[in-house]
Amino acid sequence: MNGADWLPATLNGGWTYRDRVPAGLAGLTATAFYAQRHRHSEAAVWARRLAAGEIARNGETLLGDVTLAAGDRLAWHRPPWLEPAVPAAWTVVHDDGDLLVIDKPSGLPVLPAGGWLEHTVLRLLERRHRADPAGVPRPVHRLGRFTSGLLVCARRPSTRAWLSAALRDSTAATARSGSPGDGQSDGDPAPDPAAVPLAAGRQAVRKLYRALLQPGVLALEPGDGLAITTPIGRRPHPRLGWIWCAGQEGAAGDLPACSSLTLLERQARADLVSVAIGSGRPHQIRIHCAAVGAPLLGDPLYRPGGGADPEALPGDGGYRLQAWRLELQGPDGERLQLQVPRPLGVESWG
Repeated sequence: MNGADWLPATLNGGWTYRDRVPAGLAGLTATAFYAQRHRHSEAAVWARRLAAGEIARNGETLLGDVTLAAGDRLAWHRPPWLEPAVPAAWTVVHDDGDLLVIDKPSGLPVLPAGGWLEHTVLRLLERRHRADPAGVPRPVHRLGRFTSGLLVCARRPSTRAWLSAALRDSTAATARSGSPGDGQSDGDPAPDPAAVPLAAGRQAVRKLYRALLQPGVLALEPGDGLAITTPIGRRPHPRLGWIWCAGQEGAAGDLPACSSLTLLERQARADLVSVAIGSGRPHQIRIHCAAVGAPLLGDPLYRPGGGADPEALPGDGGYRLQAWRLELQGPDGERLQLQVPRPLGVESWG
């Protein structure tokens, strides 16, 4: 990408974050509530925001710290902040006037969240398509900021609703059936999930990813597959309070998850794999690869075994993960098969 393909660092217009005090946190002061609820900032930081007149309770700006009651409505009026530069150019892979599929670049957030407001796919689509008579295409699902590849958007609300339901139903149905990769173990051949026909009914979406892993860890040969069924659950994290990590079978609150990994290429500097996911857990590919001892190459967060580095955050980049192939069956029954123009390869690292 050249300089014209980037959004430069820009000051946004600020944002208001809203909370309602649950019964379990009633009796805390406003600063204590925010420090417990939003652990990215300590109580002293929230005290400075309170003194600056940035926090309101039930529509009234707080002039000092107060004790909160259950049901109180809080609003933090965050002042404008500088959003870092992001890549803003993408390739349109498919556009039929309603459905839009783009090849999202690594480093570009999909939706506003955390430190991102204007430098997102959603805001770029709103600006670029504001005069589109068919409407603004909006993302149907999320990709991590540093995950590149196929992102599905749609202009019609009915199409977005149908596709969102299809995504949920497809992963749920696959997880219930135990596929992809049911019964496979180290060394067993794994079928190419893109070659398996769609099931009947609402199971109408299939996604396949590519990733670069730390080399030489998996006892596989190219073409071999591995089924990963490690649960995913919340674990303590000093900077966030909790974070999604590899869980344990039978542990309370841990969620079942299944992925099917196939080794595509092995070189000294990286292993290239494809991964089909049968459940939509947060950071599933990163966690599952780490859980079998082969984290994504350059991933600063997930360690071998699937635990999290206490100093890293989910939004930290450095890894290579790509939404590579996509198969869609629309409400009209038409099947669409798409692939990114330049699939991720080992040569892309470095």
